[in-house]
Amino acid sequence: MNIYFQGTNQRTFGTYPLTGDELKNSVLTAAEIGYRSFDTAQMYENELDTGEALAATGLQRDELCITTKVHPDNFEDAKFLGSVEESLKALRVDYVDVLLLHWPPVGGDIAPSLKMLEQAQLKGLTRNIGVSNYTAQMMRDSLSIIDTPLVTNQVEFHPLLNQDVLLAAASETGIPLSSYCSVARGEVFKHPEFAEIGQAYGKTAAQVVLRWILQKGVSINTMSTKRDNIAANFNVMDFTLSSVDMERIEAKTSVGYRIVDESLVPWAPEWD
Repeated sequence: MNIYFQGTNQRTFGTYPLTGDELKNSVLTAAEIGYRSFDTAQMYENELDTGEALAATGLQRDELCITTKVHPDNFEDAKFLGSVEESLKALRVDYVDVLLLHWPPVGGDIAPSLKMLEQAQLKGLTRNIGVSNYTAQMMRDSLSIIDTPLVTNQVEFHPLLNQDVLLAAASETGIPLSSYCSVARGEVFKHPEFAEIGQAYGKTAAQVVLRWILQKGVSINTMSTKRDNIAANFNVMDFTLSSVDMERIEAKTSVGYRIVDESLVPWAPEWD
């Protein structure tokens, strides 16, 4: 796993769809509990609120790992770098730790936006670059388009969806996966197996799901506004699921529950 998604940074606090005081209070709670990695995006329209919240934590800049994502509407050469500079201004930072392309471009030509992403890194606007919602073929193609390593491909990842093709591509390309919709927006709680497995470890269904994702080699991105849930989502490093339980959970991927597709997001590619 890339260094930027090891340790504390394996557990990122996501900010979507929070804004205003709800976002600020949640970020402050997350920071108090131990989160140091925070995720936002131009598309979320909450970078300004996120910047205010992170400033209010009192944490030093080098203690934080901040990720934001470029909106596909800003992939054009004339807009790209300016939009990133606006993101930095909103976030009250001189650089972000990870800058992602939020979606592949409509039409499928990933080269122009990848090259602009690399330019952002070369100009010091971000320490690292990555992508989100890339297919396995896009991951492979990226290796021949730019020289700068991609530190992650952030994708929908939970135990109700089989992502073996992307996991294989991650191993092949050296581009680690990170998750969003890690508990399938609550859908996992409709399946009693996760809570049953959790009983043996003294853990909740959500903690079992998140631990499974981590043991698959994928970093986790979670969001909650409730202190108990924020803490529970963070406290998933003190147990290990057995191989039997991992396989039992793996069987649930046959459910094929995908949340994000082109009916929800116009930039969604044809998934693997």
